[in-house]
Parts: sequence; structure tokens; C-alpha cells
Amino acid sequence: MQSHYHKTEFPVRHHDVVIIGGGSGGVATAASLLKRQADLDIAILDPKTTHDYQPGWTMVGGGVFSAESTRRRTETVIPDRCHWYRQAAERVDPDEQLVTLADGCRVGYQRLVVAPGLLLNWDAIEGLSGTLGQNGVTSNYRYDLAPYTWSLVQQMKQGKALFCQPPMPIKCAGAPQKAMYLSADHWRRAGVLDSMDISFHSAGGVLFGVEDYVPELQKYVAMYGIDVNYMEQLVAVDGAAKIARFVKTIGDHRETVEHSFDMLHVVPPQVAPDFIARSGLANADGWLDLNAETLQHNRYPTIFGVGDAIGTTNAKTMAAARKQVPVVAENLLASLDGSPLRAAYLGYGSCPLTVERGRIVLAEFGYGGKLQPTFPQWLNDGTKATRMAWWLKAKQLPWIYWNGMLKGREWLARPAVRQD
Repeated sequence: MQSHYHKTEFPVRHHDVVIIGGGSGGVATAASLLKRQADLDIAILDPKTTHDYQPGWTMVGGGVFSAESTRRRTETVIPDRCHWYRQAAERVDPDEQLVTLADGCRVGYQRLVVAPGLLLNWDAIEGLSGTLGQNGVTSNYRYDLAPYTWSLVQQMKQGKALFCQPPMPIKCAGAPQKAMYLSADHWRRAGVLDSMDISFHSAGGVLFGVEDYVPELQKYVAMYGIDVNYMEQLVAVDGAAKIARFVKTIGDHRETVEHSFDMLHVVPPQVAPDFIARSGLANADGWLDLNAETLQHNRYPTIFGVGDAIGTTNAKTMAAARKQVPVVAENLLASLDGSPLRAAYLGYGSCPLTVERGRIVLAEFGYGGKLQPTFPQWLNDGTKATRMAWWLKAKQLPWIYWNGMLKGREWLARPAVRQD
């Protein structure tokens, strides 16, 4: 039966804190707030019925994890005391402090946390959507495709494998390379590396954005015989013909180049959800406009942000969200009390660069590329590929994620203190 209700006819429901997004940042923020103030009335807005540990998808594509081990039902990770609206946010009215949902319901807040993640723009690459998951075209950026990556890698004994990286910003900027290194390592172990033609095609001009980690990565590029092509952006895929088309930039000159492939690992361009700009919350590039230290909105002090949709210059990684969450929790509660915002986020992000099965370069850095290692150098030198970092990534981080971060346990995530 068709509904005759108009959006304006829905009553407004009010909560102390409304969180847009039930992913890593949203759930962890709710849990951290409740650890600090158990009587808070918190609502989470998210239509997704499953919750993914996305850092695990690289390992799925490398045959280390199963896809199923990275996914749980959303209802099992939402904190018990939270209200869960199974709807997407359509618009925020920051002056009225209201969020309108996809079904027309309106939710009022004293404080809003915007943590929706970002959007993968598959359709920005001509022909890509119609060939994903077939014709050798895959991506570890999707739950259902990461197993296909591993299937392709196992099947290939010879041929051309292309790995692509789009323009920044993207989440987990090292993931395009991780897929490549793990694939090459498998081919090396299988004794077929010499029969493989592996190439990396990056829209950027460097192998990795923080120079300290580049020498170690260059060693693996040389070891695997990878041909690196900078300033090449994937713009079209013909899956049936197995042709990838790129736009190559050389100074002021742009030209189209084509490469054939047997396997193509694609990472799509990535953008912020459009409700952020539609609601007047975006910076000039469409991302959530926040103070880089406090993670409070630059124009609307009742709004904070966490995760991949925010417009700060840190790497967009789950590890970044883990450090942002306590900052937002402390500053949000301080703002409710009318107190100064003392917690500071220094731009921490971590990218465990999986260069072979059993070794990882644990890149940890903050704003401006300043290194922020968690461990002393004698325990783990983050600029080198180590077994300790692999143990951390493969054995410890998934457990810490499900049982620590999402439960409000902020191990090794204490906020810095703002300096006046």
C-alpha cells in the first residue's frame, strides 16, 4: 500500500548525540563516548546490515584471510545502549541541528558526529562496472571481489598483470601496492615470476607519499621486476578485449596510452558522500570541513567528524580513525560542558605495506609526513620490512579491532594535548 505521508509530517526524534555512519569511526565513537558518559542518548544512522573490517581485504586478495572472517552483522557491533536507525542521512540542517533521513524521518541532536566513510566511484572509469569480477578485472576494495583477486593470482602462470592507483585522496593509499606485492610474492614462490609481466600505473608521481619508506619499497619493486609508470590515470577498461586505457601526463602534455592485460587490479577514484556538500558542511574539495586538531567543524561547533570523509590531510586509514575517535569523544563532551577543547589529533595514519607473505613495512606518520612510530626502533623499524609487523597485521590487529576499538578500548590511542 502506498504511503501518503510527506517528509514534513514525520515527528522529530531527539538525541544527545547523533552519529552518521555505522562503520569503524561511527561505532568506535559511540563506544568511546559511552565509556566516558554511560547515560548519553546516542543514535547511529546507517542502512547497512553488515559491518566490514576493510583492512583485511588486502589479505583476502593475497590468500591469507577468508572474506567471511572480515564481516559481521551490524547489529552485533552497535553498542547495546545506542539507537540504530537503519536509514541513510539525506541532509543535515546545521542551524536547526536536524538530520533528515532517506525515509523522511528527522532526527535532532545536541552534537553530531559525521562518520559516513567515502564513496568508491567505479563509474568514473568507462566500462569498468560492467566487467568487474570477470575478464581478469578485479579489486581488493570490494568484499565480493577480493576472493576473485586471489583466484586470478593462483591461476596465472604467465602473462601481464596491471595494478592501478587513482589520484589522491583514497582510503589506504598503500593498498594498490599491497595487492601487487602479495601477488608477485605468490608468483615468486610458485616459480613463475620470470614468466610474469607486472606493471604499476599510478596517477601520482611518487611510489609512496612519505619518502622514508620509499627505499624499502623500491627494493621489492626491483626484486619482483615491476615496471613502474607514474602520472598514468586509468580512464577506461575494455574487459572483453583486455585493454586498459590511461591518460598519461608529461608536464603540460596529456596523451592516451593503452596497455593489454591478463589481470587488472583496479582502485577507483574516491569522493565524499554528496550530502556533505548538499548540507553546506564541505570544504572546497567536497570533504567535511574540520579543524585539523580538534576535529570540530570549522563553521558549526555542534558538529564533529571522524574517518574517511573528513577534509584533514592525514592518510585515510582505519588506524587514523582509531586515533581520531578519542579526540572526538573528549572534545565533544567538553563542548557539551562548555569547556575548552583540549584533545588534539596530530594526523596519525598507519599503512602496513604488505610487501611479501611474512613481512610488512609498517608505515606510521602524521601531518606533513612526520613519522609517528608506535614501537621503539629496536622492536620494529618501520622503514624496513619486518616479521614483527606481519605478526601485528595478520594476528593481532583484527582481534584488536573487533574486541578493542569497537568496544571503546583505546589501547595506544591516547590523544595529544592541544598547545595554546
